Amino acid sequence: MLFHIIILCFAMQSYSQKENSDLKYWTEVCSPVEVGKRVAEHFAESPHYNHLWPEPQKSIVYPEVCTWYGALTFARLSEDKQLIKKLTDRFEPLFDADSSLVPVPNHVDFTVFGAVPLELYVITHNPKYLKLGKNFADQQWELPTGSSASEEAKMYYEKGFTPQTRMWIDDMYMISAVQVQAYRATGELKYIERAAREMVLYLDSLQQPNGFFYHAPDVPFFWGRGNGWMAAGMTELLTSLPENNLYRARIMEGYKRMMASLLKYQAENGTWRQLIDDPDSWPETSCTGMFAFAMITGIKNGWIDKANYAVAASRAWLGLTSYINKNGEIQEVCEGTNKKNDRQYYLDRKRNVGDLHGQAPVLWCVSAILKED
Repeated sequence: MLFHIIILCFAMQSYSQKENSDLKYWTEVCSPVEVGKRVAEHFAESPHYNHLWPEPQKSIVYPEVCTWYGALTFARLSEDKQLIKKLTDRFEPLFDADSSLVPVPNHVDFTVFGAVPLELYVITHNPKYLKLGKNFADQQWELPTGSSASEEAKMYYEKGFTPQTRMWIDDMYMISAVQVQAYRATGELKYIERAAREMVLYLDSLQQPNGFFYHAPDVPFFWGRGNGWMAAGMTELLTSLPENNLYRARIMEGYKRMMASLLKYQAENGTWRQLIDDPDSWPETSCTGMFAFAMITGIKNGWIDKANYAVAASRAWLGLTSYINKNGEIQEVCEGTNKKNDRQYYLDRKRNVGDLHGQAPVLWCVSAILKED
């Protein structure tokens, strides 16, 4: 069934370029439930991802966390009880036989793990998930003891930021996801307020006049997925950030500036590129999914104008799904990527199939579409 939907989506891409501000038009063409079901089921049936990492990890790594979170939100919004059970059963051994796979929350890439038990708590109301998830969120704002804390970590901590701050754009999804989830699970403002303040630090430090972000202060390239992490992080944060929050206007300004620039660089097939502003760069699906998620959410919440953005969002969704194969795996996903001040480094990154960096944003998009307006 999904394969036929994909073919239909590909055939309909030309129609998506017509002026059309009705999101229902393109969600009916390329069913989000069908796409989400296939991608989420594929994840639920797969082994843990840590052994597939370029350098095998002892614990669960963040791409699995991001996909798990997306699969859970999709299952909740689609009211798929069987899928919820599969995704919950996948987690249960982490309390016992597979406890060694639970990461130590001493780095943004590990601390984001807390978003999964916090989403499980939102779904099940089982306090054991809340306890575990809160522990990750709380430890993110604690200074490591002894000599393990660097001078930079101490400097950020003394200013009220997480000592895990490192000024890579990837961070602002990892930090935002676990802190926002802690707020959603508990209603305690401290979690979302600290995430908002951290986001403004990154916006002020890394966002450029064109709305995009350098990968890091010393890496002046607009890497697609890195910018996608920022777009998705701002989106998750704005979705739950109270209207009267001190930092909301600044974050919204940064979000809107980025969305406006994305319109200028979208390829004909609806994707964005590995280096967003580089015409010689290849179409990359993980960033496309993240940008689509940010636009869909922005349209549905009234942050950006439907008339100006719905066509771009529809083209992004249709373009994204055209890269999903019959096994529910998305293609053309940039491999895990360090920072490097070298254009060719980014252009030469491996283009993976079924990489969870790309599977996760597909599920975020589906969940964004399914949420009530």
